[in-house]
Amino acid sequence: MATQKYDIVIIGAGHNGLVAATYLAMAGKKVLVLEANAEIGGATASVRVFPDFDAHLSRYAYLVSLLPHKIIQDLNLNFKCLSRRVASYTPHAAQGQHSGLHISRIWDEQTAASFAALAGGEAEQKAWRKFYAEIEQFAGRIAPTMLKPLLSRSQLKKEIGLDRVWDYLIEEPIGQAIVNNFKHDTVRGVVLTDALIGTFTSAYDLQANKCFLYHLIGNGTGEWKVPQGGMGALVRELERVALASGVAISTNSRVTAVQSDEKEVLISLENGDQFSANYLLANTAPQVLAKLRGKNPPASLEGSQMKINMLVKQLPRLKSGADPRDAFAGTFHINENFSQLESAYQQAKAGSIPAPMPLEIYCHTLTDSSILSAELQQKGFHTLTLFGLHTPAALFDDKHDAQRKLALQSAIDSLNEYLADPIESVLAQSPNGELAIEAKTPLDIEAEVGLPRGNIFHRDLAFPFHEDDEAPSWGVETDDARIFICGAGAIRGGGVSGIPGHNAAMAVLERG
Repeated sequence: MATQKYDIVIIGAGHNGLVAATYLAMAGKKVLVLEANAEIGGATASVRVFPDFDAHLSRYAYLVSLLPHKIIQDLNLNFKCLSRRVASYTPHAAQGQHSGLHISRIWDEQTAASFAALAGGEAEQKAWRKFYAEIEQFAGRIAPTMLKPLLSRSQLKKEIGLDRVWDYLIEEPIGQAIVNNFKHDTVRGVVLTDALIGTFTSAYDLQANKCFLYHLIGNGTGEWKVPQGGMGALVRELERVALASGVAISTNSRVTAVQSDEKEVLISLENGDQFSANYLLANTAPQVLAKLRGKNPPASLEGSQMKINMLVKQLPRLKSGADPRDAFAGTFHINENFSQLESAYQQAKAGSIPAPMPLEIYCHTLTDSSILSAELQQKGFHTLTLFGLHTPAALFDDKHDAQRKLALQSAIDSLNEYLADPIESVLAQSPNGELAIEAKTPLDIEAEVGLPRGNIFHRDLAFPFHEDDEAPSWGVETDDARIFICGAGAIRGGGVSGIPGHNAAMAVLERG
């Protein structure tokens, strides 16, 4: 069979691959996207998780912050994200008394009163507002650089011009900055969570700083929004504009080998088909690309999160008495005091499932009910998305299914500590008696969407600059001039952003 020729071949039809493909096709390039699975979207797909219920959940990726408005405008995407009324709610208990820290997205009287109820709360709220005002200023200055060639460390520091903030975000462990600024263990924990999502590390390791930074710089505000229609709505729009721009997308097309020389890249598929291209963009993890090229994969931290999806007949009541429609509208933090997070890390590092398990939950349907059928909406159903921290892949290597069951029970027990209605009592139930809850370990995530060891960032996050002694780049280059990373494993990758897709396309177009 003759080898088919393209200007660019892209491996992987996740959102970054589709962004890159569309930019390149709009520039007049002949582009082919190869997707191993039967459906496109990868971790950004929405699916009917529970067959008996007409609800389409964002199974893996679920919130949006880093996707630049410029990409939406450039590609003419009919896609919208919705703001949440509530930033977070953190239940806590002392001497048998249940309460909670409520933080609205926009500071208000309810937030101030919630802080004031804490021991030392007046000082904590002042520290909170000062700390996040500084970070918002930093975010506003760094965000415009994300779609440009990388600046060097010293160039970016000068560009931002906030040396004290730079030091505690970039140079010093974020855990130390948190401890220096806040006194209350719960408040410290709420701040720390953004440094640990999907990252198996201590608060005192600079890897936590990188995670923290990426969670707080999106579009210059760091606001995490709900994708209207679910994450699959973004995928559908990206597919629409890609096809309209002339991109060819081939599903069930698993790549088995990549070879290159000074003239072209040759891509071989499992079914025996071959394609050649001037350039290859890999919307896969760098570890996967290395294996396809016959090279040793780079070392990286493993994934460290359980994902639990639920459909409930009604929102559970809380022991604190807080309105569930407020508590679950933002991010609901469970057992995420600073000390609890550090303890959970040490437990997991020693090989044990953390107990209590630190968890985060949010309810998509309180902001956007469109992912439910009209019937489910009328009946008062809701989705709950739970994210378990410090559950690294290594915990599941031995007796995977049994460990998944144990971890799921640990998560349920941790959640139920704060609920007046045990979560099992409100879960939707299929006609056969099966409860509408599913748990995905890092190893499940690897098996289903190809993220090595379940790492949602593909590999360790990196700061969004190059060192002063390194050559300028877009952060997407490899050791081969014809091969680029266009997925989360690029510098400035991670999250649902489209940034590495854009940057890889720009790097290729610079080559002609």
